[in-house]
Amino acid sequence: MHLLQRALLIAATFGLALVSEVSGASPAHAQTAGSDMPPLSAYGELPEIESAALSPSGERIAALMTVNNSRLLIAFDGENNVISRTNVNDMKVRGFDWVGEDKLLLTYSITEDLGYSFTTDKHEFSIAVTIPLDNASEGETIFGRRRDLVDSVFGNYGLRQINGRWYGFFGAIELARGSRVGELEFRHGRPYLYRVDLQDYSTQRVALAADTSRDNDWLIDAGGEVAVTYEINLESGRWDIRNAENDVIAEGRSTSGRGGLIGLGFGGRSVIYYEVTEDNLTRRYEVALSGGAPERFLQGVEIERLYFDAQTGYLSGYLEEGDSQRLVFDDPEKAQAIGRIQNAFRAYNMRIMDWSDDLSHVIVRTTGLEDSGSWFTVDIENFSARAFAYERRAIEPQHVGAFSKFEYTASDGMEMDGILTLPPGREASNLPVIMLPHGGPHSYDREHFDWWAQAFASRGYAVFQPNFRGSTNRDGDFRRAGYGQWGRKMQTDISDGLAALAQAGIVDPSRACIVGASYGGYAALAGVTLQQGIYRCAVAVAPVTDIRRMYREDYRASGRTRTTRTALREQLGDPDTWDEVSPERFADRADAPILLIHGRDDTVVPYVHSVQMADALDDEDKPHELITLDGEDHWLSLSKTRQQMLEAAVAFAQEHNPAD
Repeated sequence: MHLLQRALLIAATFGLALVSEVSGASPAHAQTAGSDMPPLSAYGELPEIESAALSPSGERIAALMTVNNSRLLIAFDGENNVISRTNVNDMKVRGFDWVGEDKLLLTYSITEDLGYSFTTDKHEFSIAVTIPLDNASEGETIFGRRRDLVDSVFGNYGLRQINGRWYGFFGAIELARGSRVGELEFRHGRPYLYRVDLQDYSTQRVALAADTSRDNDWLIDAGGEVAVTYEINLESGRWDIRNAENDVIAEGRSTSGRGGLIGLGFGGRSVIYYEVTEDNLTRRYEVALSGGAPERFLQGVEIERLYFDAQTGYLSGYLEEGDSQRLVFDDPEKAQAIGRIQNAFRAYNMRIMDWSDDLSHVIVRTTGLEDSGSWFTVDIENFSARAFAYERRAIEPQHVGAFSKFEYTASDGMEMDGILTLPPGREASNLPVIMLPHGGPHSYDREHFDWWAQAFASRGYAVFQPNFRGSTNRDGDFRRAGYGQWGRKMQTDISDGLAALAQAGIVDPSRACIVGASYGGYAALAGVTLQQGIYRCAVAVAPVTDIRRMYREDYRASGRTRTTRTALREQLGDPDTWDEVSPERFADRADAPILLIHGRDDTVVPYVHSVQMADALDDEDKPHELITLDGEDHWLSLSKTRQQMLEAAVAFAQEHNPAD
């Protein structure tokens, strides 16, 4: 089934008419696939469309796209005419929003060296700029006119239209006079809350920052007023929530500092927040802004997603987890409209990405079996759907490796699952395998098109992404089961998955490599140092190599707060055991070739982790390579270096664990 055929089928299922695609995104441009698989660049480059957003009326679309090798932020009108295009090239784009119908707000980040006098050597600064679509006026950098403010935003607290004017609410770091004449320096590292008029760019401070021993957060109501302030003492863990009258409406204590605001409730009459109890249970609460006893928010309901109105900040509805995928909205007509869209796309892994204020227009993204990523607009009023962009047109449906959930039991009896991706056109029998544990580690892999897994599958490998204990795909007990288990049960959960696949006859356990990024990179290294005799090779991207070093880095970055220390020690376990599960300290045990790949601008797991691991392997004369990704961060944000990573990782696996 080709892309256009699949889009027509979805439209027919919905009972809708499918209209033409935007210029440059038509599936008619895709070549008819032969027996050969697409080049690795089809998987590793940034997708042709990365994100999209509707204007408040739903009549205009903004999309981050790559067209003719140029990466652009493009705005279209309702007739698919290009209104504006902005070349973003290698910007590390973090998001964009509509400011009314005629302006965009683009947020990107840059990495800056700070030096050891700060809590971290490098920091990723977020820059917000406006892009007028009338081509008659210049855009502005938020806080760019204020010499006494860092021209970076430290949190976006929403956009509001008030009396016909648009305002943005952002966190800002204030500067004070330094010891030298004309010199400015940080007042402290906590952000103040500012309101910015997005027409004349005047600014007004609307909430004070906490001091260095505390942190705070805010929620803005529909009228642009601070409705809720959350403040926590980073030493004691004591916190409180105050309303607009500065009355305390909720308070408590979290020694690990884990908790915070979720959003304003239905109609803006309440605030929803969460806290982590002393026994590590995460609980959601709701309390009226006028005060009263907090109550558990949707107790017993597993929530996949909360929907908040972009114009008011108020809760609109929620989507329940599980097979039912039940939708609950404050407006029954909205629930009915969303339900119809869900039904139309039920055969596909779909997600509603954005909608207009009145829910007359919706953007839907699908990904899954035979689908490498497709984007649709749905016009509820006219009963029409439009496939307007595809993420990877070079990857036709027949190129997508089949994937499914594979359940197994760990060696200690705990029930597990993971995502198994099979190579297209090959029988699921005795296959070479890539074990691909996720990062986090508090995250999880789900059934969808995964570019990294699909790239390996396209080269003949089965790929397994285990949701080891500590993952977030199950209940809180499952997540907490990973505490203190780095390099221990979290690690054997991965190899137990390999054993289960081998027992099922799907993979050949003697032809296995382990590959991962971040925590997954740590697990890859642990698989050939803390464990032996299992894997033919290991590829570790941005890996943690020494747990004690990671602890020191994270503790320092927090300003050495007690709550951060408590939280880290809860998750990592007894500090006296950290050296026992740090791969760098067991380089002499490495029993397979290792490839290290790391971005030089990584601010999450510093580049030094891979450098030190490479030095340790070199001292022990163990086969290894270190590839440096210049200008790259922790998230592989740049197309060129992401492709460099993928080509190196696949080539390394093919050299040491051939698929043929």
